[in-house]
Amino acid sequence: MAPLASRRRTPAAAQHPVDVVPPFSQLSLYGFQHVLAFYAGAVLVPIILGNSLGLSPRELVYLINADLVTAGIATIIQAWGFWRIGARLPLVQGATFTAVSPMIAIGQGAGGGTAGLLVVYGAVITGGIATFLLAPFVGRLAKYFPPIVTGTLLTVIGIVLIPVALQDVGGGSDLLGKPGYGAPEHLAYAGGTLLLILLLSRFGGPFLRSVAILLGLVGGTAAAWLLGDADLGAVEQADWIGVSTPFHYGVPQFHLFPMLAMVVVMVITMVETTGDVYAMGEITGREVDGETVGRALRADGVATVLGGVFNSFPYVAFAENIGLVRISRVTSRFVVVAAGFLMILLGLVPKAGAVVASVPHPVLGGAAVAMFGMVATVGIQILAKVDLREERNALILALSLGAAMLPAVVGPFFAQMPVELRAVLGSGITLGSLTAVLLNLFFHTPADRTVREEIDWDAFADARPAR
Repeated sequence: MAPLASRRRTPAAAQHPVDVVPPFSQLSLYGFQHVLAFYAGAVLVPIILGNSLGLSPRELVYLINADLVTAGIATIIQAWGFWRIGARLPLVQGATFTAVSPMIAIGQGAGGGTAGLLVVYGAVITGGIATFLLAPFVGRLAKYFPPIVTGTLLTVIGIVLIPVALQDVGGGSDLLGKPGYGAPEHLAYAGGTLLLILLLSRFGGPFLRSVAILLGLVGGTAAAWLLGDADLGAVEQADWIGVSTPFHYGVPQFHLFPMLAMVVVMVITMVETTGDVYAMGEITGREVDGETVGRALRADGVATVLGGVFNSFPYVAFAENIGLVRISRVTSRFVVVAAGFLMILLGLVPKAGAVVASVPHPVLGGAAVAMFGMVATVGIQILAKVDLREERNALILALSLGAAMLPAVVGPFFAQMPVELRAVLGSGITLGSLTAVLLNLFFHTPADRTVREEIDWDAFADARPAR
């Protein structure tokens, strides 16, 4: 697929490929491709959180649709941009996995259900405001987040989330301790879903590879439905049209420690966003500086506040779609804007959310193993650029991985903590990431950080787009 810029005549040829507006037919087609690549990962956050807090199927459907609408708005803000908000790069925004564990801890600590969601949303709004206010400073602090930190962060996220996926492989958290947990049919559905994803990734073309996760979920759910193990009754009961209204579950509750926990989470996501922006700049050939990073972070902050208002989550750039831009070589940011509008339309159809909510846990687990494993793999790829023979770097990685595993392995220790403190320290992602950042500050002097070690993003691509 040739770059769009090569198909445009003057005066568009004088524009940077990122700023070229393709014809409507191409906007629609390539925008829909981004939605397909985004969709499977986007709905995992509301599904995981909703199930963990014990939401009803109807509430879960509403959560999914609210997520899609807000993600669409967030994507438009980031890619189109206005004032000093938005990177104006083809970055698709989605709910961050980094916030999943802290949101579950906050929600469960507040009693679960919709009451727990109100405390979560108070923390999300606070985190969004903090992100917006801190955005101007983060671009200047990039030297404090070298590859040893960003690589460790991504590795920790993947490693901590893989057990969540494996729990779904066994049948879901609601079956834990019951005879049905780990039943052979659950393992068969998870294995079949994962096998389909692997086959598409091995033998499919670029487009099929980009939507392998989605097709795996569709195929696994279809098999479960044919065998009577998937309940699609909620789809019939769902409305065709539905609008996500502000504060649907009630007025958000602002509790100190959950708010502090979410601010910490958002500081960590700033590291993610910084890496994503530099990666996209390299892919598209658009120069990225501290101001660009600041605009991207302001967009994250605005989108996250909107998430708290419209019953959704914190938002960051989606790595899956960064990979799609690299594969397709379609670098126009207006293609991503079109994808944002398509997400909003999709989020206004509750039946679509009901279909997603009906995906059986084992099927979801099989797909999530691949997705979360790939997040860890990207972290390992970045760490491959770090000199781990240097003892300080090795200790940063080793101790951060150890800290990330503490909540999962020594859960009773964290159970003894106050609920508010557990929301901060009871998340392996947050604990591991904080350890990496603090150890990097401890081991590396200001003189060591005057020159930032860069990640060679070319190493992650088979080819780069023509410029």
